[in-house]
Amino acid sequence: MRPFEYARAGEASEAVSLGGRFIAGGTNLLDLMKLQVETPDKLVDITRLPMRDIEATDDGGLRIGALVTNSDLAADKRIRDDYPVLSRALLAGASGQLRNKATTGGNLLQRTRCGYFYETSQPCNKREPGSGCGAIGGFNRIHAILGTSDKCIATHPSDMAVAMQALEASVETLKADGSTRTIPLIDFHRLPGDTPEIETVLEKGELITAVRLPKSLGGTQIYRKVRDRASYAFALVSVAAIVKMKGGEIEWARLAFGGLAHKPWRDTAVEDVLKGQAPSRALFDKAADALLAEAKGQGENDFKIPLARRTLVSVLAEATQGA
Repeated sequence: MRPFEYARAGEASEAVSLGGRFIAGGTNLLDLMKLQVETPDKLVDITRLPMRDIEATDDGGLRIGALVTNSDLAADKRIRDDYPVLSRALLAGASGQLRNKATTGGNLLQRTRCGYFYETSQPCNKREPGSGCGAIGGFNRIHAILGTSDKCIATHPSDMAVAMQALEASVETLKADGSTRTIPLIDFHRLPGDTPEIETVLEKGELITAVRLPKSLGGTQIYRKVRDRASYAFALVSVAAIVKMKGGEIEWARLAFGGLAHKPWRDTAVEDVLKGQAPSRALFDKAADALLAEAKGQGENDFKIPLARRTLVSVLAEATQGA
């Protein structure tokens, strides 16, 4: 065991002033520490901070405290009624026990489940920059087909973040200097590029305090997760879809995807294909063409390309059924 310092914060301002890694539910960080993938010198416990409320906002949306657990968020009546895609995504993730501990802020900061990242004897640019990517040319069945680089092909594991991407959520933070900012979720996670070890736009010591959801626009909301087993498995492909119909045509659609990229993936060009069109299999295939135009398999994960197509087509057919 590697020794580390532990501190408990009573206020958010104290937490960012203490320095160190923040810990709340610990459902990811503690695993990484046990394997010595991460070896922080100091942990700052933020579980006593007043961030466990889900509050209505003036614009008709919701403000979700960073420490709201996945279980409480999924069960909230406002989420189930107005943002069902989020509730379904949360319930598709992990297990009941983990959802009882995992927090909203921590879920956004989950690190990849790539086996090369977790195995410290193997090369991984995310864990040790410059060491190489073992997954390229290695075992890469669960890996990304979109937005990759020659440095990393890992995927982001969150279900919750995929639904929040479709809902156009934003992230509130508190910086170490006491200033605050609000970051659109679409800009929050980074693609790997040449620096896969930098996964978000957060600065050192910056704390997530809440996530904001805009006013619900209704529509048919679906979360479809394709995985190797029925529970406690990460997505091979997932789709969060919100589709609004009008007069037999798709008025607008918002689509986000998991299991395909280094971040929760949203490509508005896919949505533009659908806007103002009558639903049909040909149209859905055209949307899938837009999604997968730059998809690149790595051998063992080549199957994800046709799987993503079939999943998207199926979700769109369900969302426009009866139009």
